[in-house]
Amino acid sequence: MYRLKTALSLLVFFGIQIAFGQTSTSDYEKYPVFPACENEDIENLANCFNTTLQSYIDKNFKLPEIITKDNYTGEMVFLFEVTQKGKFKVLYVEATYNELKEEIKRVFDMLPKVKPATYSGRETYMQFTMQLNIPMESKDAIEVVKTQEEKENELLVAAKKEFENVNDSLETYKDELYNSNLNIPFSHDMYAYFDQEINMVGTNSHTASKPYLYNTVASYYDFNAQQSKLKKNKSTWVGRKLWNEHMVTVKGKDYWFVIDPILDLQLGKNTDGEVDYTYNNTRGVQVQGGLGKNLNFSATVFESQGRFADYFNRYAESIKPAGGNPAIIPGRGIAKEFKTDSYDYPVAEGYISYAPSKMFNVQLGHGKNFIGDGYRSLFVSDATSPYPFFKLNTSFWKIKYTNTWMWLRDVRPEVTEDGAFLTKYIANHYLSWNVSKKLNIGLFESVIWKNDNNRGFDFNYINPVIFYRAIEFSTGSRAGNAIVGLSSKYKWNDNVNFYGQFILDEFSLNDIKSGNQSWKNKYGFQLGAKYYNAFKVDNLLLQFEYNQVRPYTYSHNEVATNYGHNNQSLAHLWGANFREVIGIARYNYNRWYGSAKMIYGQRGLDFDPATDAASYGGNIFIDNDERVGDTGIELLQGNKTNVFLADLHAGYIINPKTNLKIFANLTYRSFNPEANTLVDFKENTTWLSLGIRTDIFNWYLDF
Repeated sequence: MYRLKTALSLLVFFGIQIAFGQTSTSDYEKYPVFPACENEDIENLANCFNTTLQSYIDKNFKLPEIITKDNYTGEMVFLFEVTQKGKFKVLYVEATYNELKEEIKRVFDMLPKVKPATYSGRETYMQFTMQLNIPMESKDAIEVVKTQEEKENELLVAAKKEFENVNDSLETYKDELYNSNLNIPFSHDMYAYFDQEINMVGTNSHTASKPYLYNTVASYYDFNAQQSKLKKNKSTWVGRKLWNEHMVTVKGKDYWFVIDPILDLQLGKNTDGEVDYTYNNTRGVQVQGGLGKNLNFSATVFESQGRFADYFNRYAESIKPAGGNPAIIPGRGIAKEFKTDSYDYPVAEGYISYAPSKMFNVQLGHGKNFIGDGYRSLFVSDATSPYPFFKLNTSFWKIKYTNTWMWLRDVRPEVTEDGAFLTKYIANHYLSWNVSKKLNIGLFESVIWKNDNNRGFDFNYINPVIFYRAIEFSTGSRAGNAIVGLSSKYKWNDNVNFYGQFILDEFSLNDIKSGNQSWKNKYGFQLGAKYYNAFKVDNLLLQFEYNQVRPYTYSHNEVATNYGHNNQSLAHLWGANFREVIGIARYNYNRWYGSAKMIYGQRGLDFDPATDAASYGGNIFIDNDERVGDTGIELLQGNKTNVFLADLHAGYIINPKTNLKIFANLTYRSFNPEANTLVDFKENTTWLSLGIRTDIFNWYLDF
């Protein structure tokens, strides 16, 4: 009656049926063994483990009095582990009553030691998820419950019948999206919903490389349960589509796809600004689907017009491309004029995702990536415009290895030839290793090169395991810009973890020893912490982060081999020569959510080129040869600028399937340089916006 299942499987439960989800399985693993199961054949160990544990729970679990008093019916879900020493340990419990949590922990504390699981003959730990219905029903009730296979067959028959009747509410039976190889759209607000679940102590998860795959996160977070929790009781077609479902859903035997409209409609006011009001008018469509079990696809097309706060407009125009276009909208793309004071900026993103096996996932598309556990990333961030990419994810044991190759553009006049933008390429390696249940270490390397001398895409960099620094020397030190990095994360407990990054662009040990503060010592670092369910408030996430980057980091001695795309930094959006402190609070309750963010930073900007044309190291697009000097290079040199940003955001999720929400956003920005220039001058901004948005990407306003 009870069956052992992997945590990647869909859990379907009735009565007191229990299923177990293991975080990783393979032909080399052997289940933990109870004394009563020692004489069982290896193929029967899973069933014996399941049956023995269930019997023990049936005998020892005592329903707390408050459950009977309140006449409560529901369920509890928990994650537990059989340790390397054969002890049972409850890692996480989700239940309405604390008494239920304490009772299941008491029962598991009483369990005897067992023979631990083994992997390739070596003792190891194994983790499971368990769901238990409350109250527990009688044995007689179990006998008449259908098996999971029978129930799934019934659902398939019902789905086929509904499909033949052209009823697009098929998704109420099973949402293929949550078990697919598609990316979860990277939004900080959206990821906060499951950030704790994938960062529990002992989980063999890799959280730096983003966006995540749905089927990866589904091992730790039940999307279907969350959808059921938020579902509104709507019987009409319009009501269901607005509040609960995808707009169009089509499913067949070997295929499925969903179609949804995309909106980002905002209206706002920039107090004391030059424009009367701000607005954004984005309409689009998103198509997601799958062909067979292993191949998935996604395509999103946006058509947008907008006008923003003065500082945002001014920055967008300061990074405008050659060729007459007035601006580049940060994070989106090249804009053309719309009316007299607005921008028109179309954007298209899409990719195909293929998983030939559990170990590999391959993606080819046009979009953005992110590497890091923080709000910012010093490796790869999503603050720039979308770009073509090819990505290979390899996962095995406690390792995840991500290789990304990207096709970028430099759109400045000085590198444009015959009206064509210069093409450049980047290749990244990121190796994530879960050293222990609490500690993760990541190794990063990247090289960027330009398309000159008919070089094109250099296949020297196609090797997924080679060290790029060696290749850079073999092709010429000025031919490519190599960067290396180290990251780490430590899970103090289930509610607190610490993370960090260190990036190294160039380094001279002799200059460090001499103390002459050489320009060659180009590096930066990040330190951060997250506190889940802060101060015992459910769903309250607090985050603290510090970032600092030395002058000239990410720039290069060739004008086009900087670490940027479309005049935007591929790492931190401030470029280099800065330090900042960030504090963020996020909270959600059912469909309501909110966040508060404060940033205080200092930047070393350049002066007005008419009076001082030297580069002080903040602008990564300026050739290193234009530096202010070889030694005496200090952090925040140049036009020292204090920046303070505060952002309050609150909203209500209309449709959790598409993450459509209504919201209000209030941003305050104080920008205070020592010397005013045409672009950078003392300014205070208060920007209020109201709108409705499909939240499927991060839009950063903190320039």
